Amino acid sequence: MKVYLVTGNSEKVKSAEKAFEDTNIELRQLRTSVPEIQASTSLKVARHTVEQICKQYNAPVIREDHSVYLNAIPGFPGPFMSYFNKNIPAKKLLKLLENFDDRTGYFEIGTVLGLPNGEINEYEFRVPIKISKELKGNKRNWNQVLMLKEESKTFAESCSESRISIWNQNFRKIAEELDSS
Repeated sequence: MKVYLVTGNSEKVKSAEKAFEDTNIELRQLRTSVPEIQASTSLKVARHTVEQICKQYNAPVIREDHSVYLNAIPGFPGPFMSYFNKNIPAKKLLKLLENFDDRTGYFEIGTVLGLPNGEINEYEFRVPIKISKELKGNKRNWNQVLMLKEESKTFAESCSESRISIWNQNFRKIAEELDSS
């Protein structure tokens, strides 16, 4: 069986490949020109893409979207993380949060599986995070201040492969379900 993962993000591909490695399923990356909608949740963003792509392929299609929520500012930045990460330097994020005691939040990981018969399945989980009080590391913008709640290193200071088992939970559920069907 072939399954298409709709993403241009190499980290999501690695995460999904790890989840599918012990199955009889062939995972293929699919880059698409379907515009990503702006919506209030990760699941809505992912679902829209899956619904569009499923019309073109007679195979299972997966799309995952990540949102970040900061507890000090309810709803922010949510599914608009990518926009804010590109347009607001991490230093400004720290300035924005300096008067807040709560420096925690979470990633919302929304994944949608579309099947050839039109069935759509949704998967979601949260990953608790905290925000550093200073810039650490030299990788992408907000990665210099975001870290897992129980860790002391920011994402910019640590290796993404060490966290694959955290990020690929939805992919593992999908792999298990498809492999047993």
